[in-house]
Amino acid sequence: MTSPKDWHSDTKQVRAGLARTENRETSEALFLNSGYVYDSAEQAAAAFKGEADNFIYSRYGNPTLQMAEERLAAIEGAEACRVCATGMAAIFASMACQLEVGDRVVASQALFGACHAILTKILPRWGIQTELVDGTDITAWQAALAKPAKLVFMESPSNPVLQLVDIAAVSALAHKAGAKVIVDNVFATPIYQSPLELGADIVTYSTTKHLDGQGRLLGGAVLADKTFIEEVFQPFYRQTGASMSAFNAWVLVKSLETLRLRVTAMSVTAGQLAEKLADHSAIDSLQYPGHKSHPQHALAIAQMSGFGSIISMKVRGGRKAAFTVLNSLKLIDISNNLGDAKTLACHPASTTHANLSDSERAALSISESHIRLSVGLEHQGDLWRDLCQALDQIVLDKIAGD
Repeated sequence: MTSPKDWHSDTKQVRAGLARTENRETSEALFLNSGYVYDSAEQAAAAFKGEADNFIYSRYGNPTLQMAEERLAAIEGAEACRVCATGMAAIFASMACQLEVGDRVVASQALFGACHAILTKILPRWGIQTELVDGTDITAWQAALAKPAKLVFMESPSNPVLQLVDIAAVSALAHKAGAKVIVDNVFATPIYQSPLELGADIVTYSTTKHLDGQGRLLGGAVLADKTFIEEVFQPFYRQTGASMSAFNAWVLVKSLETLRLRVTAMSVTAGQLAEKLADHSAIDSLQYPGHKSHPQHALAIAQMSGFGSIISMKVRGGRKAAFTVLNSLKLIDISNNLGDAKTLACHPASTTHANLSDSERAALSISESHIRLSVGLEHQGDLWRDLCQALDQIVLDKIAGD
């Protein structure tokens, strides 16, 4: 019998972290309790001192959360994991647990709107300096990391325009500057990219996205080495209440069993659609790491084993044309979520990145023409027909206007 450490990732997605009770249930058990009891006052005291292996309170830990954490850590190849209430709770806690007044953070400027707000609005109020750089430009990283920093944060691929960061190169620069590296790996998923193997120190996820992938839960995860999780992250996590609910953790455990099947199928379809969309007359430009037109296609091949389910495209005609396409979709839903079994489309400039100014969106290469498409599990032919008829409305509107 091979050791769980030697299992293939597909096996870990189904069995890692499994802790059956004395009832020997097939499926993982769901523990909804908030608290725990002790055999003696001495045992309780030892538990609070960390000298006894007991659950204390579900804000600190829970058997169901532990199964989710151990399974995610095994899939990611991380020593330890903590699951959080949301993806943004995970990202914020991974930063806040190690930052203090006077620290300096360097980050790629191509970020999700809420991440951008943390770095440019919240952290500066606490006396933390933040510097945003063009994540695609290694010379910009070299200049920013020529002086000490505490933390480097990046999304790769980024939301929503799918810019890549050379994780290995930037991690090497960051470590020379004394910084730890956090990579938000949501778009790539652990199926297609392993930031820890590329030199990153910490990986974060919104488990709401592909890891659940069925629109059922809010959640996040932070993965790193055991020392960071237990000595740096965990005290902050416990005291600030960022933990995931037990029910959501149980749903996540079950979702992970089909992670590779779902992500692989979605990504195959996304690649097929990207090839077709790139040649459509209504598309001004297309961003998909797996398409040869992506300016960082070579980097995508080097650090990713697959290219994911997200496509970003600029249609001809600005916001009016983008709204026309979205409003003409019949099968695909308009939603700001992503990584779902259902194909979803949104207009980032007016939704996920609406809190940014026009100049900030321009710096992130987000235009009024952009549509973000999260490809689901529907048949490729049905999705293509829906996209075609919606894109054709741009042409028809232009003819009617002329």
